Amino acid sequence: MIEPTELRNLLAVAASTAVRAGHKIMEVYNSSDFQVNLKSDRTPLTLADRLAHNEIKTSLTKTFIPVLSEEGRSITYEERKGWEYFWVVDPLDGTKEFIKRNGEFTVNIALIYERFPVAGVVYVPVTGKLYYSLQPEGAFMVTDITASSSYEVSFDELSKRSERIPKSYPRKKIVVVESRSHSSPDTIEYIQGIVEKLKDVELLPIGSSLKMCMIAEGIADIYPRLSLSSEWDTAAGQAIVEGAGFRVVTYESGERLSYNKEELVNPWFIVTNSRVR
Repeated sequence: MIEPTELRNLLAVAASTAVRAGHKIMEVYNSSDFQVNLKSDRTPLTLADRLAHNEIKTSLTKTFIPVLSEEGRSITYEERKGWEYFWVVDPLDGTKEFIKRNGEFTVNIALIYERFPVAGVVYVPVTGKLYYSLQPEGAFMVTDITASSSYEVSFDELSKRSERIPKSYPRKKIVVVESRSHSSPDTIEYIQGIVEKLKDVELLPIGSSLKMCMIAEGIADIYPRLSLSSEWDTAAGQAIVEGAGFRVVTYESGERLSYNKEELVNPWFIVTNSRVR
């Protein structure tokens, strides 16, 4: 097993990489040409996705740990089933929000050990907010890291700028977050059940892994995802949520969401904090 000191170094590599990938994304975001194409599943792929993927792959390959990315999903199960550690990456989570220019997109990098996340980074290029988690140390955030092509940070430097999450945000309502672009009839029905049961509920549509980070931070309470998603959509967010002491469990069995399945599709899942059980 990787020693704690090396795990901290890997977390710093992931954070530095995410910020540099964020710079690639922002260059495209601030341009007039997104170069949008459609992938085989009819979801959009932009120049920003490709540039961020290349930045992350180049950087993480130097760690000698395998990389599983949304933009490199063709690795066979036979090849990856024996992986003990591996990175799960979504270079640009929330491509639809990126295209809409609403700022709700992230760079997601998670380190998986034997099917579950042990470290994760979620970077929000537009706001400069970076969330990170490391077992067993917890979850943290930094609020002002500007995207840069040369960004490099050590774990100690990152720690000095960080604050632990969740934070305490006084509020009376239960806050439910749902996908802005990937809702489903089943999710809507589930949320209606929450409203009927708890009454005083606020619903927030949000893009990307920001939903999971909002729960980890203490801004929201529950995120039901009763529609399709893939492992790279959730791995980094799950690391942050679990580092904050909360849960990401499957809808059917209530088991912890796991990774490196033969099919890289997640079952339906629920993300909850201590206010909602």
